Amino acid sequence: MITAAIVKELRDKTNAGMMDCKKVLTETNGDIDASIKLLRERGIAKAGAKADRAANEGIITARVNPAATVGILMELNCETDFVSKNENFQAFVREIADVLAAADVADHAAALAVNFGEYDLANTLKAKFVEVGENLQFRKYLRYAAAPGGVIASYIHLGGKVGVLLEMGTTKPETAGSATFRELIKDLTLHIAACAPKGLSRDDISEAVIENEKDIFRAQLINEGKPAAMLEKILPGKLAKWFSESCFLEQGFVKDTDLTIAKLLEAKGTELGDTLTVTRFVRFGLGE
Repeated sequence: MITAAIVKELRDKTNAGMMDCKKVLTETNGDIDASIKLLRERGIAKAGAKADRAANEGIITARVNPAATVGILMELNCETDFVSKNENFQAFVREIADVLAAADVADHAAALAVNFGEYDLANTLKAKFVEVGENLQFRKYLRYAAAPGGVIASYIHLGGKVGVLLEMGTTKPETAGSATFRELIKDLTLHIAACAPKGLSRDDISEAVIENEKDIFRAQLINEGKPAAMLEKILPGKLAKWFSESCFLEQGFVKDTDLTIAKLLEAKGTELGDTLTVTRFVRFGLGE
Protein backbone atom coordinates (compact mmCIF):
# COMPACT_ATOMS: atom_id res chain seq x y z
CA MET A 1 0.00 0.00 0.00
CA ILE A 2 1.35 3.42 -0.98
CA THR A 3 0.79 5.63 2.06
CA ALA A 4 0.60 9.40 2.24
CA ALA A 5 3.79 9.38 4.32
CA ILE A 6 5.88 7.63 1.67
CA VAL A 7 4.48 9.93 -1.04
CA LYS A 8 5.50 12.93 1.08
CA GLU A 9 8.99 11.48 1.60
CA LEU A 10 9.48 11.08 -2.15
CA ARG A 11 8.15 14.59 -2.83
CA ASP A 12 10.51 16.04 -0.22
CA LYS A 13 13.47 14.29 -1.83
CA THR A 14 12.67 15.13 -5.46
CA ASN A 15 10.33 18.16 -5.64
CA ALA A 16 8.16 16.11 -7.99
CA GLY A 17 4.36 16.45 -8.03
CA MET A 18 2.13 14.31 -5.86
CA MET A 19 0.57 12.37 -8.74
CA ASP A 20 3.97 11.68 -10.32
CA CYS A 21 5.22 10.39 -6.97
CA LYS A 22 2.19 8.16 -6.50
CA LYS A 23 2.57 6.75 -9.98
CA VAL A 24 6.25 5.78 -9.71
CA LEU A 25 5.82 4.44 -6.17
CA THR A 26 3.07 2.19 -7.46
CA GLU A 27 5.32 1.02 -10.29
CA THR A 28 8.22 0.29 -7.93
CA ASN A 29 6.13 -1.20 -5.11
CA GLY A 30 7.08 1.61 -2.78
CA ASP A 31 10.86 1.49 -3.35
CA ILE A 32 12.07 5.07 -2.69
CA ASP A 33 15.48 4.73 -4.41
CA ALA A 34 13.98 3.06 -7.48
CA SER A 35 11.29 5.74 -7.61
CA ILE A 36 13.89 8.54 -7.49
CA LYS A 37 15.75 6.93 -10.37
CA LEU A 38 12.53 6.51 -12.39
CA LEU A 39 11.57 10.16 -11.85
CA ARG A 40 15.02 11.23 -13.03
CA GLU A 41 14.77 9.01 -16.11
CA ARG A 42 11.49 10.71 -16.98
CA GLY A 43 13.00 14.15 -16.48
CA ILE A 44 10.72 14.91 -13.54
CA ALA A 45 13.44 15.04 -10.87
CA LYS A 46 17.03 16.27 -11.17
CA ALA A 47 20.07 14.52 -9.74
CA GLY A 48 20.84 15.84 -6.29
CA ALA A 49 17.88 18.23 -6.19
CA LYS A 50 16.68 16.91 -2.87
CA ALA A 51 17.42 13.23 -3.23
CA ASP A 52 20.52 13.47 -1.08
CA ARG A 53 19.05 15.54 1.72
CA ALA A 54 17.48 13.47 4.44
CA ALA A 55 15.21 14.85 7.17
CA ASN A 56 17.47 14.15 10.16
CA GLU A 57 18.10 17.06 12.50
CA GLY A 58 21.28 17.90 14.35
CA ILE A 59 24.53 19.80 13.90
CA ILE A 60 27.67 19.45 11.81
CA THR A 61 30.76 21.12 13.24
CA ALA A 62 34.52 21.22 12.65
CA ARG A 63 37.77 21.93 14.45
CA VAL A 64 41.12 22.86 12.87
CA ASN A 65 44.27 23.28 14.94
CA PRO A 66 46.04 26.69 15.04
CA ALA A 67 48.74 25.50 12.64
CA ALA A 68 46.06 24.44 10.11
CA THR A 69 47.69 21.01 9.80
CA VAL A 70 44.99 18.84 11.44
CA GLY A 71 41.22 19.10 11.29
CA ILE A 72 38.12 17.12 12.16
CA LEU A 73 34.56 17.20 10.86
CA MET A 74 31.69 15.57 12.73
CA GLU A 75 27.91 15.28 12.73
CA LEU A 76 25.65 14.63 15.70
CA ASN A 77 21.98 13.97 14.97
CA CYS A 78 18.88 14.39 17.06
CA GLU A 79 15.23 13.84 16.21
CA THR A 80 13.80 17.36 16.09
CA ASP A 81 14.72 20.88 15.08
CA PHE A 82 13.60 22.00 18.54
CA VAL A 83 16.45 20.06 20.18
CA SER A 84 19.06 21.00 17.56
CA LYS A 85 18.43 24.69 18.26
CA ASN A 86 18.59 24.22 22.03
CA GLU A 87 21.68 25.79 23.62
CA ASN A 88 22.20 22.75 25.84
CA PHE A 89 22.44 20.47 22.79
CA GLN A 90 24.65 22.92 20.91
CA ALA A 91 27.02 23.17 23.89
CA PHE A 92 27.11 19.36 24.02
CA VAL A 93 28.13 19.22 20.35
CA ARG A 94 30.84 21.83 20.93
CA GLU A 95 32.17 19.86 23.88
CA ILE A 96 32.33 16.63 21.87
CA ALA A 97 34.17 18.38 19.04
CA ASP A 98 36.71 19.89 21.46
CA VAL A 99 37.36 16.53 23.14
CA LEU A 100 37.76 14.70 19.83
CA ALA A 101 40.05 17.37 18.40
CA ALA A 102 42.29 17.04 21.45
CA ALA A 103 42.11 13.23 21.47
CA ASP A 104 43.72 12.85 18.03
CA VAL A 105 41.49 9.93 16.99
CA ALA A 106 41.55 8.75 13.39
CA ASP A 107 38.11 7.31 12.67
CA HIS A 108 34.47 6.98 13.73
CA ALA A 109 34.92 3.81 15.78
CA ALA A 110 37.87 5.26 17.67
CA ALA A 111 35.91 8.46 18.32
CA LEU A 112 33.09 6.54 19.99
CA ALA A 113 35.62 4.91 22.34
CA VAL A 114 37.15 8.20 23.54
CA ASN A 115 36.77 8.89 27.25
CA PHE A 116 34.21 11.61 27.82
CA GLY A 117 34.08 12.21 31.54
CA GLU A 118 32.66 9.18 33.33
CA TYR A 119 31.93 7.19 30.15
CA ASP A 120 33.20 6.79 26.62
CA LEU A 121 31.42 8.82 23.95
CA ALA A 122 29.09 5.96 22.95
CA ASN A 123 27.72 5.64 26.49
CA THR A 124 27.73 9.39 27.06
CA LEU A 125 25.30 9.67 24.14
CA LYS A 126 23.03 7.07 25.74
CA ALA A 127 23.04 9.05 28.99
CA LYS A 128 22.30 12.28 27.12
CA PHE A 129 19.32 10.59 25.50
CA VAL A 130 17.69 10.30 28.93
CA GLU A 131 18.29 14.01 29.54
CA VAL A 132 16.98 15.40 26.25
CA GLY A 133 14.32 12.76 25.58
CA GLU A 134 15.48 12.12 22.02
CA ASN A 135 17.63 9.51 20.38
CA LEU A 136 21.08 10.92 19.56
CA GLN A 137 23.27 9.51 16.80
CA PHE A 138 26.95 10.23 16.27
CA ARG A 139 26.51 9.85 12.54
CA LYS A 140 29.80 10.85 10.93
CA TYR A 141 33.36 11.70 11.90
CA LEU A 142 36.48 12.33 9.83
CA ARG A 143 39.99 13.54 10.62
CA TYR A 144 42.52 15.01 8.19
CA ALA A 145 46.23 15.36 8.93
CA ALA A 146 48.03 17.37 6.27
CA ALA A 147 51.02 16.13 4.33
CA PRO A 148 54.18 18.31 4.46
CA GLY A 149 53.32 21.68 2.92
CA GLY A 150 49.61 20.97 3.26
CA VAL A 151 46.98 23.20 4.82
CA ILE A 152 43.67 22.08 6.36
CA ALA A 153 40.60 24.32 6.25
CA SER A 154 36.97 23.92 7.24
CA TYR A 155 33.69 25.67 6.55
CA ILE A 156 30.31 25.31 8.26
CA HIS A 157 27.26 26.49 6.33
CA LEU A 158 23.65 27.20 7.30
CA GLY A 159 24.28 27.03 11.03
CA GLY A 160 25.57 23.47 10.95
CA LYS A 161 23.49 21.96 8.14
CA VAL A 162 26.52 21.55 5.84
CA GLY A 163 30.20 21.13 6.69
CA VAL A 164 33.37 20.93 4.61
CA LEU A 165 36.90 19.81 5.39
CA LEU A 166 39.62 20.38 2.77
CA GLU A 167 43.34 19.81 2.39
CA MET A 168 45.40 21.97 0.02
CA GLY A 169 48.98 21.43 -0.99
CA THR A 170 51.59 24.16 -1.47
CA THR A 171 55.31 24.12 -2.31
CA LYS A 172 56.34 27.35 -0.53
CA PRO A 173 56.00 27.80 3.27
CA GLU A 174 55.11 31.50 2.94
CA THR A 175 52.06 30.79 0.73
CA ALA A 176 49.81 29.68 3.59
CA GLY A 177 50.22 33.00 5.36
CA SER A 178 49.24 35.20 2.43
CA ALA A 179 45.87 36.96 2.27
CA THR A 180 45.37 35.72 -1.31
CA PHE A 181 45.75 32.10 -0.24
CA ARG A 182 43.49 32.50 2.79
CA GLU A 183 40.78 34.03 0.60
CA LEU A 184 41.18 31.25 -1.97
CA ILE A 185 40.87 28.43 0.52
CA LYS A 186 37.80 30.07 2.05
CA ASP A 187 36.24 30.39 -1.42
CA LEU A 188 36.99 26.74 -2.23
CA THR A 189 35.34 25.42 0.93
CA LEU A 190 32.33 27.67 0.29
CA HIS A 191 32.16 26.34 -3.29
CA ILE A 192 32.17 22.73 -2.06
CA ALA A 193 29.40 23.49 0.42
CA ALA A 194 27.26 25.15 -2.26
CA CYS A 195 27.95 22.88 -5.26
CA ALA A 196 28.38 19.47 -3.59
CA PRO A 197 30.90 17.92 -6.02
CA LYS A 198 30.79 14.14 -6.16
CA GLY A 199 34.57 13.80 -6.44
CA LEU A 200 37.81 15.69 -6.93
CA SER A 201 38.20 14.51 -10.55
CA ARG A 202 36.74 11.92 -12.92
CA ASP A 203 39.03 9.30 -11.39
CA ASP A 204 37.12 9.63 -8.10
CA ILE A 205 33.75 8.72 -9.63
CA SER A 206 33.12 4.97 -9.44
CA GLU A 207 32.23 2.99 -12.56
CA ALA A 208 28.98 1.93 -10.89
CA VAL A 209 27.90 5.58 -10.51
CA ILE A 210 28.91 6.38 -14.10
CA GLU A 211 27.00 3.38 -15.48
CA ASN A 212 23.95 4.38 -13.46
CA GLU A 213 24.06 7.86 -14.99
CA LYS A 214 24.41 6.35 -18.47
CA ASP A 215 21.30 4.23 -17.87
CA ILE A 216 19.39 7.34 -16.83
CA PHE A 217 20.59 9.32 -19.85
CA ARG A 218 19.61 6.49 -22.21
CA ALA A 219 16.12 6.36 -20.72
CA GLN A 220 15.79 10.15 -20.97
CA LEU A 221 16.85 10.12 -24.63
CA ILE A 222 14.40 7.34 -25.46
CA ASN A 223 11.63 9.30 -23.74
CA GLU A 224 12.61 12.32 -25.86
CA GLY A 225 12.11 10.22 -28.99
CA LYS A 226 15.75 9.89 -29.97
CA PRO A 227 16.45 6.92 -32.33
CA ALA A 228 18.03 3.93 -30.58
CA ALA A 229 20.91 3.95 -33.08
CA MET A 230 21.85 7.49 -31.99
CA LEU A 231 21.94 6.90 -28.24
CA GLU A 232 25.57 5.82 -27.92
CA LYS A 233 26.67 8.78 -30.07
CA ILE A 234 24.82 11.27 -27.89
CA LEU A 235 25.85 9.73 -24.55
CA PRO A 236 29.47 11.03 -24.46
CA GLY A 237 28.29 14.62 -24.66
CA LYS A 238 25.68 14.07 -21.94
CA LEU A 239 28.26 12.36 -19.75
CA ALA A 240 30.85 15.11 -20.31
CA LYS A 241 28.32 17.71 -19.14
CA TRP A 242 27.52 15.59 -16.10
CA PHE A 243 31.24 15.33 -15.26
CA SER A 244 31.59 19.11 -15.56
CA GLU A 245 28.77 19.50 -13.04
CA SER A 246 29.95 16.72 -10.70
CA CYS A 247 33.77 16.85 -10.55
CA PHE A 248 35.26 19.55 -8.35
CA LEU A 249 38.12 20.51 -10.68
CA GLU A 250 35.78 20.76 -13.68
CA GLN A 251 32.98 22.68 -11.98
CA GLY A 252 32.45 26.34 -12.69
CA PHE A 253 33.56 28.37 -9.67
CA VAL A 254 30.52 29.39 -7.64
CA LYS A 255 31.54 33.09 -7.79
CA ASP A 256 32.40 33.01 -11.51
CA THR A 257 30.88 30.07 -13.36
CA ASP A 258 32.91 30.79 -16.51
CA LEU A 259 36.06 29.92 -14.54
CA THR A 260 36.64 26.25 -13.64
CA ILE A 261 38.16 25.35 -10.29
CA ALA A 262 41.22 23.93 -12.09
CA LYS A 263 41.77 27.26 -13.88
CA LEU A 264 41.19 29.17 -10.64
CA LEU A 265 43.89 27.14 -8.88
CA GLU A 266 46.26 27.70 -11.80
CA ALA A 267 45.65 31.46 -11.81
CA LYS A 268 46.08 31.83 -8.05
CA GLY A 269 49.19 29.66 -8.15
CA THR A 270 50.71 31.94 -10.78
CA GLU A 271 49.79 34.99 -8.70
CA LEU A 272 51.48 33.49 -5.62
CA GLY A 273 54.41 31.99 -7.51
CA ASP A 274 53.47 28.55 -6.20
CA THR A 275 51.87 25.31 -7.34
CA LEU A 276 48.54 24.85 -5.58
CA THR A 277 46.69 21.55 -5.42
CA VAL A 278 43.54 20.38 -3.71
CA THR A 279 44.59 17.06 -2.22
CA ARG A 280 41.21 15.94 -0.87
CA PHE A 281 37.96 17.21 0.55
CA VAL A 282 34.82 15.95 2.23
CA ARG A 283 31.37 17.48 2.44
CA PHE A 284 28.85 16.47 5.11
CA GLY A 285 25.19 17.29 4.52
CA LEU A 286 22.94 16.93 7.56
CA GLY A 287 21.34 13.49 7.57
CA GLU A 288 22.95 12.32 4.33
